[in-house]
Amino acid sequence: MFYPDNIEEKIDFTVIREELMRRCTSPLGREEVEAMRMETDYEVVSRLLMVTDQMRAAHADPALTFPRGEIHDIREAIARVRIEGLFLDEAELDALRHSLRYAAELEHFFASLDIQRYALIKELGNSDAGLEEIVRTIDSILDRYGQLADSASPELGRIRREITNLQGSVGRTLASILRQAKTDGFVDADAAPTIREGRLVIPVSPAFKRKVGGIVHDESATGKTVYIEPQQVVDANNRIRELEGAERRERIRILTEVTNTLRPRTEIILGSQKMLAKVDFLNAKASLAETLQAIRPEIINGPLLEWKDAYHPVLKLHYAPQGKTVVPLSIRLEAEKAHVLVISGPNAGGKSVCLKTVALLQYMIQCGLLVPVNEASRAGIFTQLMIDIGDEQSIQDELSTYSSHLRNMKYFLRNADDKTLLLVDEMGTGTEPLIGGAIAEAILRELVSRHVFGVITTHYTNLKHFAEETEGVVNGAMLYDRGAMKPLFQLSIGQAGSSFAIEIARQTGLGEPIIAYATELVGEEHIDYDRQLQDIARDKRYWERKRQQVRQREKDLEAKIAEYEARLAGAKAEKRDILEHARQEAAELLQQANATIERTIREIKEAKAEKEKTKAARAKVENLKAKVESQAPKPAKGKGKTPSAPAQSSKTPKVLRDLRDLRVLKGEIDEVPAAPVSTSTNIAHARKVKFERTLDIRGMRVDEATEALIAYMDDALMVGAGEVTILHGTGTGALKQLTRDYLNELNRARHKRGQIALDFGDGDVNHGGAGLTVVKL
Repeated sequence: MFYPDNIEEKIDFTVIREELMRRCTSPLGREEVEAMRMETDYEVVSRLLMVTDQMRAAHADPALTFPRGEIHDIREAIARVRIEGLFLDEAELDALRHSLRYAAELEHFFASLDIQRYALIKELGNSDAGLEEIVRTIDSILDRYGQLADSASPELGRIRREITNLQGSVGRTLASILRQAKTDGFVDADAAPTIREGRLVIPVSPAFKRKVGGIVHDESATGKTVYIEPQQVVDANNRIRELEGAERRERIRILTEVTNTLRPRTEIILGSQKMLAKVDFLNAKASLAETLQAIRPEIINGPLLEWKDAYHPVLKLHYAPQGKTVVPLSIRLEAEKAHVLVISGPNAGGKSVCLKTVALLQYMIQCGLLVPVNEASRAGIFTQLMIDIGDEQSIQDELSTYSSHLRNMKYFLRNADDKTLLLVDEMGTGTEPLIGGAIAEAILRELVSRHVFGVITTHYTNLKHFAEETEGVVNGAMLYDRGAMKPLFQLSIGQAGSSFAIEIARQTGLGEPIIAYATELVGEEHIDYDRQLQDIARDKRYWERKRQQVRQREKDLEAKIAEYEARLAGAKAEKRDILEHARQEAAELLQQANATIERTIREIKEAKAEKEKTKAARAKVENLKAKVESQAPKPAKGKGKTPSAPAQSSKTPKVLRDLRDLRVLKGEIDEVPAAPVSTSTNIAHARKVKFERTLDIRGMRVDEATEALIAYMDDALMVGAGEVTILHGTGTGALKQLTRDYLNELNRARHKRGQIALDFGDGDVNHGGAGLTVVKL
C-alpha cells in the first residue's frame, strides 16, 4: 500500500500526527490518532472526509453551541469490576460521572442537528443508552467535589456527625490542656496540636512529658520533642478510631452496592467511551482543519491529482503564526493526459518541497484529513504510494547512496501500476552522471509505459528532453529570479527549468577563469540550451504577470460596474418611492380640500344665504380647489415618462410656520421626570448581588480557563468577596497549575503596587482537597 515503511517520517506526516495528538483532550482520542492509517477504498475515504468536514462545519456554525466536557478513560476500571465483589472508588466514579454526563450532552446535541447538513455526525448520537440515569445514580452518593457525600446513606451521615462532634470535643480539650501547659512552661509558646498515627497529640519537651501525662506516640528525629496524647482525650480518640473504621466499612458497602447496579451496564458504558473517543478525534481533526484553512476537495474514484493553490501543511503551521507567506502549488496529473511531472530547477529552489507537498497532501486525504487547497481542487484515490526521498545509505548493510536508490527503483518496477503514485527526488543521482542519467531514463520510460502517476525531480538534461518528447510526461520548472539571484519557490508547468549553475557559481565568487573553463568543457551548445531555458522561464513569468494584471483589472472593472449598477438601481428605487409618496400626499390633500369645499357649501345652504352671496362663496371655493389641484403632480403623458416630484408638497405651506410664531401652551405639557443616573455604586452593588463564590473551570481548554479565571478574579476583588473557591479538579493537573500560576502572577503585580498578597491553597480534605483552590482576598 505504501513504501517504504518510514514514509510518514520522510513526508513529515509525523508532524501532522503529533499535532492531532496535541489537540486531543483524552487518551481515548489520542489512541484514535495513533490508529489512523492511509485508506485505499473510495467509499471509506469519502466517508472519513465528509464526517470530518461536517464536524468542522458544526464547530463553525454560529447557530450551534458545541458541547464541551471532560473525557476520562475508565475502560480499565470498568473491566476490573466485571468481577463480583470488586468496586469502583470515588475517583473512578467521579471520572465516570463526568464522562457519561458529557456523552449524554453530546447525544442530545447530535439528535438536534439538521439531518440534511450533519447526517454523518448525527449518527454518533443514535444510541438510547440511558446515560443520564447512570449519572443520577452516581450523583446520589457523590458530592460536587467527587467525594462520598454524607447523604450517601443515613448510617454514613450519622457516623460522620459523631466523628465531627468528637473531634470538636477533643480539639477543645487539647486546646485547654495546651494553654495550661504553655502557662506552666511545659511546651513552647508556639506549639500547636498535630496528628501522629491518626491521633491528635501535642508536642512536649522530653523533660516535661511526665508533667503532661498521657501516651507517647512519637518523637522528633532530634529527640528534642515527644508527641503525647493526653490521658483526658484517649477514650474520645479511641472512639473516633472505631467510628473511622465503621465509616470505611460503610463506604465500601455503598460503593459496592452502586458498582453492582452499574455492572449490568458495562457494555453501555464502554459504548459511550467509543463515542467519546471518536468525538475527541474528530474535534482534533476539525481544529487542525480550521487552523490550516483546509477543505474537503471533490474526490474522484480513481487516480487523479488536480490541485489549485495547494499549501504544504507543515510549512503553513510553522510560518503562519510568524506572519510569513507560504507559496502555494498548483498541479494537474490525469490518466488521459500528462500523468508524470518532471521538475527541474536550481538547488534550494523548492523542488523537494513540491515533492513532499504532493506526497503529504495525498496521504492526508486518504487518512480522512481535510487539506489546505483551493475549493476548485479535485483529488483521486491511489492504491499505492511509493517514494524515494533522502539518503538511505547503510554501513551495516554495505549499501551506498546509489545502491539504495537502485533498490527502491527495483521495488517500483516490480510493484508499481496505473493506480500508483510515485515520488522520486533527484532521480539517477549518486553515480557517474552520464550512466546515472541513462539508467534513470530507462527506468522512467518503463514506469510511464505502465501509466504510473509520478512526480520526479532532476538536474539531468536527458530527462528534461525525455519529458519534452514523451506522451504522458510533462516538464515543470521551479522559477528563479535571475536579476535578484534568488529562488521564487513557484512551480511553472510546461517547460524545463535551468539549474542556474553558472550564475550561482559566479554569485558565490568563484573565479571567472574557472567558470570560463567549465563553460568550454560543457560546450556552448549546452550553455545555450540552459540559457534558452532561462529566457523562456523569464518570458513566461513576464507574460504570466501581465495576464494576472489584466485579470485583476477586469475584476476591478466588473466590481465598479456592479457597484454603479447597484447605485443606479437604488437611485431609481428611491425616485419611485419619492414620487409615490408625493402622489399619496397630494391625493390626501385633495381629498381634504374636497371635504372642506363640500362642508362649506352645506353650511351656506343651511344658513340660507342670499343667492348672489352663495355664488360668490362657490366661486371662491372653486378657485381654492383649482389652486390645490394645480399643486398636485400630473399623470405622465407618453410611454416611459414619470412626473417630476414637486419641490414642495401642497401640504407644506400649511404646516411650516415662522419659529417666532410658536408658543408654549400653559398646562398642556406634562413635566418629564429626570431619568435616574446609573452610578458606579449601583453597578458594584449589582455585581455583588449576582457574584458566585465558586468558579468551575473543569472541562475547559487552557485558553478558555485563563479568560474565565481573569474575569472572575477581577469581579471577586471588585466586590470584596473575602473568600472564593476555584474548582479545577485533579485530572492531569494542568488546570490546577494554570490556576496557581495565575494567582502567583497576580500576587507579583499586587506586590509591585504595594498591595497585600492573596492567600491561597488546597481546599479542605473533606470537601475536595487538591481538586480545588481556596483564595482568601
